[in-house]
Amino acid sequence: MHQLIRRLWGRFSAHLDPFLTWVALALMVVGSMTVYSATYVGNSRLLPEMVNLFSAFLLMWFVARMPPQTLMRFGIPLYVLGLILLVGVWVAGVKVNGAKRWLNIGVTRIQPSEIMKIAMPLMLAWYYQCYEASRNWRQHLVAAVLLLVPVALIAKQPDLGTAILVAAAGFYVIFLAGLPWKVILAMLAAAGAAAPMIWNVLHDYQRKRILTLLDPSSDPLGAGYHIIQSTIAIGSGGIFGKGWLNGTQTHLEFIPEKHTDFIFAVFSEEWGLIGNLVLVMLYLLLIGRAMVIAANAPTLFTRLLGGSITLIFFTYAFVNMGMVSGILPVVGVPLPFISYGGTALVTLFLGLGILMSIQTHRMLVKK
Repeated sequence: MHQLIRRLWGRFSAHLDPFLTWVALALMVVGSMTVYSATYVGNSRLLPEMVNLFSAFLLMWFVARMPPQTLMRFGIPLYVLGLILLVGVWVAGVKVNGAKRWLNIGVTRIQPSEIMKIAMPLMLAWYYQCYEASRNWRQHLVAAVLLLVPVALIAKQPDLGTAILVAAAGFYVIFLAGLPWKVILAMLAAAGAAAPMIWNVLHDYQRKRILTLLDPSSDPLGAGYHIIQSTIAIGSGGIFGKGWLNGTQTHLEFIPEKHTDFIFAVFSEEWGLIGNLVLVMLYLLLIGRAMVIAANAPTLFTRLLGGSITLIFFTYAFVNMGMVSGILPVVGVPLPFISYGGTALVTLFLGLGILMSIQTHRMLVKK
């Protein structure tokens, strides 16, 4: 019996990277405990979260078994599908809370912008692979156009958080493909010069978020409420925290969106500085291992794709912790593997599956 279990586990885990798997499982445990703590009074989200985690983990396992060459074939179809769906949202999308981000397909509603978080790096990595032997400024220009079209459609919904993540995913591929530093500096200078025009294009609530970042007390019961309450919760956790299920800010309903975007405030209040250091260490271990996989990838496509996914993990964690701590504007980015939500988990575990596919198939080729 013991041998049978070992044999079955060996077959199941053959394409899973052990290090990434154990770190992901650790983050899943932390996320499940925090979601339970944030929602156990009233409407518990633990069971749906466990279903989401199980489904996302199975998707990761399935993708990890696919060779990178097969993944590369999905680049164009997935990108074109995402673009068509984004246009569909623009034309006939469902408006929820003032934002038109959803598309009704009959049996359910989908958020097409989420598709672009994976489709964008896949498409651009495939594109650069095709021009590996003759890369020049023209390839970077075409890649920029491929990136800006869906980002503009997502920003128009408006969904600034997802637009930033999709833009980052695409930019990381372009940067890793050899975008010169002088071009990056010129882009930053141009963005600075265009800041007044960009400010006028922003929606009122987006401008208010930026102003609130500078002075949350200017609107303590409105736009500044989220940041004020989250920073109070983080500070009240102290060094060792108040203990699991004992967060007063959490359970007295002061923290808004406490099981999704602001779940880091819940975790910080209950586990304190020590818990935060452990969480950051888990993220660093995940990102470090992913960087090693990307650096050792055998082809340009897998290096660009792996590097982009790795930096996206960093972007998710940095932006969420930054906005909850009050050092970045609130843009609606979940804490990776911790926040409640099915779509974001699917995207993140899909990224892990791609990294495992790159690593395990490289090892199989070596053997």
